Amino acid sequence: MQLSVVIVNYNVRYFLEQALNAVRRASEGLSVEVFVVDNNSVDDSVAMVREKFPEAIVVANRENVGFSRANNQAIEMAKGEFVLLLNPDTVVEESTFHRCLSFMRAHPDCGGLGVKMIDGKGNFLPESKRGFPSPAVAFYKTFGLSRLFPRSRVFNRYHLGYLSPDETHSVEVLSGAFMLMPKKVLDEIGLLDETFFMYGEDIDLSYRILKAGYKNYYFADTCIIHYKGESTKKGSLNYVRTFYQAMIIFARKHFSGGNARLFVLMLQAAIWFRAGITLLSNAAKMAWLPLLEALLVFGGLLFVRDTWAAFRFNDPDYFLPSLWYFNFPLYVALWTGAVYLNGGYDDRRNLRGLLRGLTLGTVLIAAVYGFLDSSLRSSRMLILLGAAWATIATVGLRTLLSFLFDRELLPDGKRRKNLVVVGGEPETERVLRLLQKAQVEVNFIGSVSTGAEQADRRPQGVLGQLYQLSEISDLYRVEEIIFCSKDLPAQDIIRWMARLGPFIDYKILPEGSLSIIGSNSKNTAGDLYTIDICFAIAQPAQVRNKRFLDMAVSLAVLCFFPVFLLLGKKSRKLLSESFRVLFGKKTWVGYCPLPDAQATLPRLRPGVFTPAHAAAQWPDDPATLERLNFLYAKDYSPGIDLDILLKALR
Repeated sequence: MQLSVVIVNYNVRYFLEQALNAVRRASEGLSVEVFVVDNNSVDDSVAMVREKFPEAIVVANRENVGFSRANNQAIEMAKGEFVLLLNPDTVVEESTFHRCLSFMRAHPDCGGLGVKMIDGKGNFLPESKRGFPSPAVAFYKTFGLSRLFPRSRVFNRYHLGYLSPDETHSVEVLSGAFMLMPKKVLDEIGLLDETFFMYGEDIDLSYRILKAGYKNYYFADTCIIHYKGESTKKGSLNYVRTFYQAMIIFARKHFSGGNARLFVLMLQAAIWFRAGITLLSNAAKMAWLPLLEALLVFGGLLFVRDTWAAFRFNDPDYFLPSLWYFNFPLYVALWTGAVYLNGGYDDRRNLRGLLRGLTLGTVLIAAVYGFLDSSLRSSRMLILLGAAWATIATVGLRTLLSFLFDRELLPDGKRRKNLVVVGGEPETERVLRLLQKAQVEVNFIGSVSTGAEQADRRPQGVLGQLYQLSEISDLYRVEEIIFCSKDLPAQDIIRWMARLGPFIDYKILPEGSLSIIGSNSKNTAGDLYTIDICFAIAQPAQVRNKRFLDMAVSLAVLCFFPVFLLLGKKSRKLLSESFRVLFGKKTWVGYCPLPDAQATLPRLRPGVFTPAHAAAQWPDDPATLERLNFLYAKDYSPGIDLDILLKALR
């Protein structure tokens, strides 16, 4: 056995399928065994591997044992002369394995090998080659000096920015996304340190390889795609905590004395620093548009107040001061909150959500107005004029933003990208059918042939041949390209992604797959066009609506708690459950209790009630309960929760 490929998977089924397709192609002509270790995924990854890749050896864990332990499980069974640790969110070239094994055999001093990696936008990933995180190196990285001086030997030693990414070098640290090692080296230095749950294990392993007298090499003669951010979002607090805690484990293991204490102290400070930056960054991304619109509406309300007072009452100071410090902030809060609940801030191009929210907010303001003390009631005309101003101002702002950022005069939440498909006629038609079934709206420009047809014999809809892709992209202002891997080798896909650059979105249709896969940001969980069932309960707006409904019902129960205390033991139990729901321990309506209720459905908190409570008689058949759960998740709306609650309480 020449090579053992080890892939650890956790809830990235579609990326895993693409990775295994690429591994299958790259293994041709070699003796290769493939291990897939699944850390208790809930997305049917194991079933997919067993069905589509029967040659793979599957290890299905019943819990998430971590990256290091999962790799070790497979390495202990591996029979290959070389062992490759490979991420499931990668695509290797057809020649990658052949070239890497040839290099390893030509360099007997090589204990570990990494390769050139690009992300889903074609950008070179600097973690393809790294230096050890000494206290100074960690300081420069944490506080951003490595970004300010990317080619400096001093400030960017962590990513070795002074070394060319297009040349092979001896380096210190390799990436665990692709790490090839001789099995005899692992037998000598030991397997991955299971103290590292996620992150840091590749640094530790690279360090031990060097300590044993071998070299680590960055190999630039092959390139792979690494879709970053699929297991842990790089922009999340969880990533910051997990990554720097791993660095602390490394420091305590390999440094001693004052260096260790200094390093750990710096890393602990870095956790707080990076966490603060992450919080501020995430808050700014979420709040900039609501805050900008709130300020715009509030300023307009002040102008409306003065104008209406002068016009109607001939007195600019007619209204009480409480109008600007109580009424107007209340109105703005209700409008903004209603827009948020209607999904108006999920996408700034979503004018429908914006207008629904403003309408609902106006109704709420009118309702609240009647409950205010007479001294706090202003003119009802101000509410109407304010609503008109809020609509004009927010729609105008979003139109301006759409023009500036999207080059469109009329924003809408379903903007169609200019799409080109690279592949033969059968696969191009398959792409279009999948897009239609997945209800993805695109502006299909045409296809690019991977063959060599003459221009006068070119089928209708074919824009040109592959070598003309750059000119076609410029001419038709292409925004998204879908590559058909059946018609185009992975190495050609990778070359074109790197050549065309990050201003185009790229996706790949794996051979025989029903999903079109890509990833355009390291902070998101990837882009996926699939015909799999879409569960309404997993949509961001419905997640938010369900949580809002849970809190509203809980607060209503608490407001009337004296009544519940008089209604008996069962009613008093609702009082205790309302606290659990309010603090996020439970939800008012969850799935029917089944052993595998959430194996293939979006996760929910345990429910006080279930869809079965709406039935006249509780169903005893597990198949019926499973069907109720499925329909509840697929068709969810807050009205369904209210209906179940009313029937259950009745």
